[in-house]
Amino acid sequence: MDKALYIAMSGAKQNMLAQRAHSNNLANVNTTGFKEDFAQARAMSVFGEHFPTRAYAMTERPGTKFAQGPLIETGNRLDLAIKGEGWLAVQTAQGGEAYTRAGDLQVDVNGILRTGSGLPVLGEGGQIALPPGEEVEIGADGTITVIPADGSALAQIDRLRLVNPDPALIEKRGDGLIHVKGDQPLPETDADIRVEPGFLEGSNVNAVASLTEILSLSRQYEMQIKLMSQADQISQSSARLLQFS
Repeated sequence: MDKALYIAMSGAKQNMLAQRAHSNNLANVNTTGFKEDFAQARAMSVFGEHFPTRAYAMTERPGTKFAQGPLIETGNRLDLAIKGEGWLAVQTAQGGEAYTRAGDLQVDVNGILRTGSGLPVLGEGGQIALPPGEEVEIGADGTITVIPADGSALAQIDRLRLVNPDPALIEKRGDGLIHVKGDQPLPETDADIRVEPGFLEGSNVNAVASLTEILSLSRQYEMQIKLMSQADQISQSSARLLQFS
C-alpha cells in the first residue's frame, strides 16, 4: 500500500487531537480561572534503517496561556481574584501542592476553606480552618480576618499562600491545576501579590478564535480523508494493472 495513505491517516489523527485541545478550551470559556492551552503541529520525519523520505504530522501542546482573564464582580466576601501575576496554593487530592486562579472559595461543614471544586485552600500553616458561625473577610494582601458576631475585636486567622513562580518552571496537568515541573522546589510565598475580594477571574479563552480554529481543523480533517480515499483508489488501480500483466 502506498505510504501516502499512512501520511494522510497520520494527519487526520493529529487533526482530531488538535480539535480536542481547542474544544476543551471552548468548553471552559465560562470556567472561573481557566487558562487556555496552546496547540500546534509539526512535521516528524520517520527515522530508521532507511532514508527519511516521509514526514508525518504530530500535534502537541507546547504550553499554556497564563494571561489574566477578565474580572467579574460578584460581591461575595469569599470570592477573590488575583491582580496581575500570581497563584493561589491548594492541596491536591493526593495531598500535594498545586496552584489555581479560581477564587470561588467556600467553607465546608467542618470549617475548612475550599475552592469551588472542593480542594482545600492552603495558608501559612497548611489547610485553613475557620471558626463556625462567624463572618469572614479576606484582605487585599490575602489575610483572613474573622468578624465576631458579638462585636469584639477582629481576629486574624491565617493568610492565603500566594506564590508567583517562574512560568518556565510550572505546567498545567490533566487535573486542570498548575504544578511545579519535575523535582523543582516549591516556590516561596510572595508578599507582594494582591487580591481583589468580591471579584472572580474569568477564563482567558478567546471564544471566537477557538471556534475559528476548530472550523479550520475540520476542513483539514476532510482534506486528509479525501487524500486517504484517493490513495486507496490509486492502490486499487495499480493492483488491476498488475493483474493484466
